[in-house]
Amino acid sequence: MPTTHLWVRAECRDNEQRVGVTPQGVAQLIDAGLQVTVEESPSRIIGIDGFKAAGAEIAAEGSWRDAPLDAIVFGLKELPDDGSPLRHRHIMFGHAYKGQSAGQKLLARFREGGGTLYDLEYLVDESGRRVAAFGYWAGYAGAAVSLFGWAAQTQGQTCPAMSTWPDAKAMCTQLSNEMQKTGQAAPTALVIGALGRVGTGAADLCRQMGVSVTGWDMQETAHGGPFPEILQHELFFNCILAQPGCPVFVPKGSESAHRNLRVIGDIACDPDSAYNPVPVYDRATTWAEPVIRVHEQPPLDVMAIDNLPSLLPLESSEDFAGQLLPHLKTLGSLQSGVWGRAHQIFETHVSQLNAGAN
Repeated sequence: MPTTHLWVRAECRDNEQRVGVTPQGVAQLIDAGLQVTVEESPSRIIGIDGFKAAGAEIAAEGSWRDAPLDAIVFGLKELPDDGSPLRHRHIMFGHAYKGQSAGQKLLARFREGGGTLYDLEYLVDESGRRVAAFGYWAGYAGAAVSLFGWAAQTQGQTCPAMSTWPDAKAMCTQLSNEMQKTGQAAPTALVIGALGRVGTGAADLCRQMGVSVTGWDMQETAHGGPFPEILQHELFFNCILAQPGCPVFVPKGSESAHRNLRVIGDIACDPDSAYNPVPVYDRATTWAEPVIRVHEQPPLDVMAIDNLPSLLPLESSEDFAGQLLPHLKTLGSLQSGVWGRAHQIFETHVSQLNAGAN
């Protein structure tokens, strides 16, 4: 049986310092019989020397395009949007299965090149639960950025640009200082998806900052809406993924309604999905401009950064890598388990793409 070859590519997205496997994980994969290549990267939070010491082969940044065709290319965020056919098997977050326009282009590239997408969002166990996710740190960082936005708004400003923090303690210290500058009591927050990873992270950060949290999950949203309680809180956090049948939490027109709501943290962030439950905005925000102001009087800001865990790259990388490592060790059996299920989902969506093209 040929050796399974995992090729860890450098991330090409701005502000992306995370990685899906640590040097300790690489050493375990090599011990398990895998061949591991790691590309050099000027921005990765973990230096290349650690991977080299763990036994990985080192390759130039971006050289995955010329990797052996039997290599499995592993990254986190999107590939360069150059339209080139994708010949390899790729592990990454594709954002391609909910009707996103960029996702349809990505699937077409796989169809043209004959490659396969193993989408990290769709690596699930037998019960359908994801086996690895950045959700906790997305919720934690998303709540923090939203509170930075609230503090700025309260002082007649807009949320300042964000950048990475060395750790969560440093982030919380800075946020606490900004909230104290407002001279106001901490706001109230409603979290939907409070029992999941994302919602737990958001609620933990809020409580750390003295924010009173109302936690909702499936039971509280089962009636399908409307949800006037959301407008009664100063902050609202959407922590559930958009999918068919998802209720609309903040419908269009809510901006001009009577409300206490001042900041929406759409941590799930699917603005271009047909199932967007927060349709008062239509594009993701950025580190440079973390919020969109969708109404002026009274102000309503939406935070919808789509790579929130990257703000805490070391902790989020270590957490995610630890969750994923047992499954990377099974890459030699791509037709079964989590990989087999992910392959079936990919084939289903590519076939639908084919049908739409005919």
